[in-house]
Amino acid sequence: MELNSDITSSNTFDFKGFIKTYTKNWKWFLFSLLSFLALAFVFIRYSQPQYAAEARVQILGEQGSSPELSAFQDLGILSENSMSAGIEDEILAFKSRSNLIEVVNELNLNIRIEALGKILSSELYQSAPFKINFIASDSIIRSSSFQFYIDFYSETSFNYATQEDGPTKIYFFGANIPSPVGDIVITPDDLKSLKSSIGRRFKVSIAPVTAVAQSYQDRIAIAPLGKSTTILNLYLTDPIPQKAKDVINTLIRVYNKNEVLDKKAIADKTSNFIDDRITEIYSELSVVDQSAQDFKTGRGITDIASEASMNLNLGAANRQELSAVTTELQIAQSMRDIVEDTEGYETLPSNIGLSDATIGSTTGRYNELVLERNRLLKSANEQNPTIINLNQQLDALKGNLKNSINSVTNNLSLQANSLSGQLSRINSKIYSSPKNERALTDISREQNTIEALYLYLLEKREESQIAYASSAPKLKVVDEAFAQSTAPVSPNKLSIYFAAMFFGFIIPFGIIYVNDLLDSKISNKSQLEKLTKDIPVLAELPKITRKMQKILVNDDRSVLAESLRILRTNLDYLINTNKNASTKNNVIYVTSSVSGEGKTFIASNLAMVLANTGKKVVLLGADIRNPKIYSFFNESQKDVDALGKSSTQRTDNFGLTDFLFDKTLEPKDVVKSLLVHTNEIDVIYSGKTPPNPAELLMSPRFKDLIADISASYDYVIVDTAPLMVVSDTLIISKYSDHIIYVTRAGVTETNVVNFPIKLQQEGKLNNLSFVVNDVKENNLGYGGQYGYGYSESKKKWWKFGA
Repeated sequence: MELNSDITSSNTFDFKGFIKTYTKNWKWFLFSLLSFLALAFVFIRYSQPQYAAEARVQILGEQGSSPELSAFQDLGILSENSMSAGIEDEILAFKSRSNLIEVVNELNLNIRIEALGKILSSELYQSAPFKINFIASDSIIRSSSFQFYIDFYSETSFNYATQEDGPTKIYFFGANIPSPVGDIVITPDDLKSLKSSIGRRFKVSIAPVTAVAQSYQDRIAIAPLGKSTTILNLYLTDPIPQKAKDVINTLIRVYNKNEVLDKKAIADKTSNFIDDRITEIYSELSVVDQSAQDFKTGRGITDIASEASMNLNLGAANRQELSAVTTELQIAQSMRDIVEDTEGYETLPSNIGLSDATIGSTTGRYNELVLERNRLLKSANEQNPTIINLNQQLDALKGNLKNSINSVTNNLSLQANSLSGQLSRINSKIYSSPKNERALTDISREQNTIEALYLYLLEKREESQIAYASSAPKLKVVDEAFAQSTAPVSPNKLSIYFAAMFFGFIIPFGIIYVNDLLDSKISNKSQLEKLTKDIPVLAELPKITRKMQKILVNDDRSVLAESLRILRTNLDYLINTNKNASTKNNVIYVTSSVSGEGKTFIASNLAMVLANTGKKVVLLGADIRNPKIYSFFNESQKDVDALGKSSTQRTDNFGLTDFLFDKTLEPKDVVKSLLVHTNEIDVIYSGKTPPNPAELLMSPRFKDLIADISASYDYVIVDTAPLMVVSDTLIISKYSDHIIYVTRAGVTETNVVNFPIKLQQEGKLNNLSFVVNDVKENNLGYGGQYGYGYSESKKKWWKFGA
């Protein structure tokens, strides 16, 4: 059944063993729980209680500012992430450092007055019995860090100190007190509270405003109540509920005020900008108007279209008149040529269209006289006085006609020239009209543009002022700051006690787990059996104290004595199992890995517990390099051969090395019979330390000694040298019947166990078995689960008197 259990435990997780690892340390768990609960009680008892205050505000959007955004939101183009990003921006702006600095300055939170107590100090918020006035400027106070102490001495004076245990100085109320931040004046605030404060001590702390603002920035929590809501919840804890409410309410008011001031600043900046632009544009408009005026004045233009029409009409009339004058001039010139080219007396053209009536009448008279002369010549000659008279008249008329025609021709030439010049001027005006119209259009366009911009800016200036006049705060207060409850939110007793229980359990659990995880040493018999497998573990011996005896007595009922009896029983079973007719199978080596694991202790007590049964036992000290048997069987034990004699000690103190070196000695010469606690035991000490212990143990006399004492005694217990340190034990291992390998709990490494097992597999050790020494009480008996018969039962302390 045990073999199956071991196999199962080696292949699967041993849950019971795992639980037992912790249940056997229940005292540590109990101690840890009680310690943490005590610490939690002390923490709750002396912690400053914190009270919570909260408020709710709604973020108001800009009315009519961006209807397009609302349309996009309705269409689903704007996601909730963009809305939440806007809320987060408002939260960051709400908790801005500048806002909190203004809150700290307004409430004077950088000046803290505390009433000192024996353990806890309480802050006096707006209820201090005195007022502090600083002579220095506010900028110096708000950037300084300083503290001082006040003890009220009487109703008119007080003690002042800059250090808690420093020297004090008496001042009267109203006196100037020098300090690192300038002179301070302290005045009483309320006489009643002042009288009750006599004998109390107060601490005044002045901190930089920025540091205080930063602390509140870290402590104030602002979060939306939901994903799609614009209502924010403000939360703050403080030892003084009213202070927390004042901070929240002031922060809301400061934020709204700053938002309105920001809008006013924007409106003012916009108005100033518009005013500057209006002034500049007005100047530009004046320049353009002047340019239009100068253009029309310089070119004599009132209305280009009307003047163009008039010029067209004038041009047509002028061209018509010029054509008539030119025609008449040409007729006059032709008439003049005819008159000048005519020789004699011939008729001239009449009624040719000349406007001068004199030429017409003269021409008609001239023609009448020519006709009359021609008629007279038919009946008379050239010498006729009448003909001569007519010639004279015709010559006179012809001269007058020439003069008239020349005069008319000159007049008509001047008139034609005048009409041509006038026509040129009219045509010039007609031809320049499009250019003037374009230039005037450009001026008008510039004039209209500047005028439109001027009117637009005037409109925007009025709109900005109207927008500022009608602007509302950014936040709407849904709920002003209020206390969640009259009970403090911190320290939370239930959470603290729960955390104390958690840590009280988890810390010893973790320590035990880590210690077990990192522990590479043997701890008890059950662990060693998992490593040795088929090789038996005879017993486990408990850890002993310095006050306990090293050698057992007959009636000893201690845990150590019972463990040794178990070792004796299991050893007898091995001896009887392997005994044959040719040998007594009674030579038992006790060894270990290194020195200090308790092999000599176990060898000595095993010899004693075997001697208690009435058997003949001899204890041989084969560890000749570092003998320890002397420390267990010292001079206090009486030599049996010396009992009843005057001497208490024999003079021939020979040991093993003496026997191996001196061939004249017999085994009986080195055996010392001792009486230890009424039990007789034979001991062969190690003897003198030789220079060549290994070579000495290789002597045939050692084999002879073992054979002799094995035949003479029931049990031969040999205390040998450590197996891993020197080769002494391996040299003499062939003379042993059984080898008990001692391991020490908390000292022997688990991988060391493989060393003797490998030696047995190689045939270098006979009948190997193990013993675990120095096991802690809670690890005894397969993890401490068995305890029957180990010691006398003791009545529990709570059963005394029952």
